[in-house]
Amino acid sequence: MEVKLLGHFSSPFVQRVKWALKIKGVEYDYCEEDVVNKSPQLLKLNPVHNKVPVLIHNGKSMVESLIILEYIDETWKTNPPLLPQDPYQRAMTRFWAKFVEEKFLLVAWEGFTSQGVKHENAVKSALEKIEGELLKGKKKFFGGGETIGYLDLVLGCASYNLPAFDKIGPMKILDPLRFPAMDQWINNFRNHPIIKGDIQSDEELLIFWTSLANKITKN
Repeated sequence: MEVKLLGHFSSPFVQRVKWALKIKGVEYDYCEEDVVNKSPQLLKLNPVHNKVPVLIHNGKSMVESLIILEYIDETWKTNPPLLPQDPYQRAMTRFWAKFVEEKFLLVAWEGFTSQGVKHENAVKSALEKIEGELLKGKKKFFGGGETIGYLDLVLGCASYNLPAFDKIGPMKILDPLRFPAMDQWINNFRNHPIIKGDIQSDEELLIFWTSLANKITKN
């Protein structure tokens, strides 16, 4: 069974897939892509968006990290499942994943790349709603108890690049005093045995995002 992942170290969306494969115990080959000078392989396997991640399984490729996460969960049935088994809980997990993706992470990215603060209120408004969801039942992880689930992997982007965004960009998003549940969740997530051993160093990410921010400013 051949599994291959095309990615880039800076991409939190690639990292989601790496974490999911590790949770499921799936062995895979990893190919680091140049996201500026894109390889013929990447352009061929993702002709629509020309971006990572791309997962190849038995010669078939798929793109978009949320879709890949569901594919991994459905293909490798080993415990723990990423998505809840209950249909209602599964639907709500997808709802919150879509919310995190569109209202939080995308807006934070737009604020960073525009080097403006106009997105800050929208990002913090979204974070307030996520904070409220975390406070329900005082959840350690969305997967339940000590288990990392689908929504944890989606929100894991916040623990991967937002600390660097806060240091470099004009917005200040992560506020432990205003969002203590989110701050605790990030600490729990980053220190989980599966995540802790497979996360890029803050220093490397800071160097990468600083370089990107400088290029954006010059343009």
